[in-house]
Amino acid sequence: MCGRYATTQTAATLNRSFEIDLAGSFVELEADYNMAPTKLAPVVIGRRDEESPPDRPARRELLTARWGLIPSWAKDPSIGSRLINARSETAADKPSFKKAFARRRALVPADGYYEWYAGAAREGEKKPAKQPFYITPKDGSVLAMAGLYEFWKDREADEWVVSYTILTTTAEDDLGHIHERMPLFLEPDAYDAWLDPAPRATDELLGLLIPAAPGRLDAVPVSTAVNNVRNNGPELIVPIPAE
Repeated sequence: MCGRYATTQTAATLNRSFEIDLAGSFVELEADYNMAPTKLAPVVIGRRDEESPPDRPARRELLTARWGLIPSWAKDPSIGSRLINARSETAADKPSFKKAFARRRALVPADGYYEWYAGAAREGEKKPAKQPFYITPKDGSVLAMAGLYEFWKDREADEWVVSYTILTTTAEDDLGHIHERMPLFLEPDAYDAWLDPAPRATDELLGLLIPAAPGRLDAVPVSTAVNNVRNNGPELIVPIPAE
């Protein structure tokens, strides 16, 4: 499960990480330390022109999209709040994600993401308190979370809404004690194949997605202030003693 994350990169820093065609990407980005469902976030997609040679990688573009995928057939956008994550094991076959998995795959940049650990209930408590952890690369690099995106026509407003979901998998051992699921990531040598809008075999695409190698990520306890989406600042990712 990935329900909150931090993204503070500018278009220029994302270009250094993902080699984006900024000439075709007119996106203003603001740092968000508490990215939550339904908010707009940067995503990297691949596009091909009709005259583009099939052996040339798709052009990478940066756009902002709403977190929570809205299938093209949805009657209203409310379904998106239930589709913020897609299980990688079933995304290629699920009606909500099948079309996007086939042709609209994306990279979702993140500095790190949050998960909540539920320990044992204290005396007098009915439910255990949940401790938030911030999980981020030890080397300070930008995470490329695997995502899917979709277009949905808002007929009342007569405009198109772009939305996305984040693919998840079983958490690797270092992080499994915090939460059983985690986002899937892509390495740079897999970007071109994943972003190519041309159909590819499901097994080939799934082979591009890997959990983070053990030892690559740090998980540090942070303040419960992150629980409130209205809180948004660098203090949210400052490590604290476990509460």
